[in-house]
Amino acid sequence: MKQLLLLATASTLYLSSFAQDYIPSPGRIQHTVNYLASEKLKGRGSGEKGGMKAGKYVARQFRKLGLKPGNNGSYYQDFTFDKNSHKNVPSRNVIGFLDNGAARTIIIGAHYDHLGLATLYDGKYPLNVIHNGADDNASGVAGLLEYIRYYSQNGEKEPFNFLFIAMGAEEPGLMGSKYFVDHPTIPLSSVHLMLNMDMIGRYNDTRGLGIGGYGSAQEWPAVFKDVQQPGIHYFTDGGSKGASDHHNFYMSGIPVIFLHTGPHDDYHKPTDDADKLEPKEEALVLQLGIKLIANAMKYDSLHYVGDEKK
Repeated sequence: MKQLLLLATASTLYLSSFAQDYIPSPGRIQHTVNYLASEKLKGRGSGEKGGMKAGKYVARQFRKLGLKPGNNGSYYQDFTFDKNSHKNVPSRNVIGFLDNGAARTIIIGAHYDHLGLATLYDGKYPLNVIHNGADDNASGVAGLLEYIRYYSQNGEKEPFNFLFIAMGAEEPGLMGSKYFVDHPTIPLSSVHLMLNMDMIGRYNDTRGLGIGGYGSAQEWPAVFKDVQQPGIHYFTDGGSKGASDHHNFYMSGIPVIFLHTGPHDDYHKPTDDADKLEPKEEALVLQLGIKLIANAMKYDSLHYVGDEKK
């Protein structure tokens, strides 16, 4: 009996340790944000060295976590854009694919760029001052990496593939997501839904978590019904357009979910720093998202609602 108890205890410890490997972790979230919002990346500005370093960092994480390159053998989807007086500014999306052999695919995305040294914005923000962008949107990239770990290591073969996209040049005008939907690496007709994370690291219990895109699929009321996450309360917003990357996916006929913990005084300021992150609450936000995705996977397809399309 003693031997059986020891075996049971060892099995429980092993399973607990395994669970900790893939369940969203506040420690890993903080670690990711600490790096992306560090002074050495100088705010991850599009067309700036820090932005390119950030993209390479994300690609390395995709590779370490076992994703296949998502763009014809490459993790990168390079593009250029114009912003104000700046022409042909280089940027890139970072794309990884989790192939479950399914007919349809779920896209999970977050933009990795921020304002950098504000060189693109013609004086709108303090020039040559580092805007670290911890919440906006190192927090979203941290969430993206946690989702990759969860869906690739949870021991389940989900009934959908996953395409993970860290989008470039969101701040200058949703450029990376626009380039992707115009040059998709998988047929957009095969996309089940797109979940976007932008500023999910500063949860405020008074406001709660905002979830946009509630009006973009007929099934969302059923998917959201009774979904709760202890420690987090949320409200839904029917709007599916907006100033983040889900907008372009919605405009391309794809149901969307947009996670956002809301505005704060450090938004687009040099004071959006890593020490202000709420990693425990972000981990709970991610667990809520996992529950919503699980419910959405119960449907073979979702019925897009396009009232806002034009």
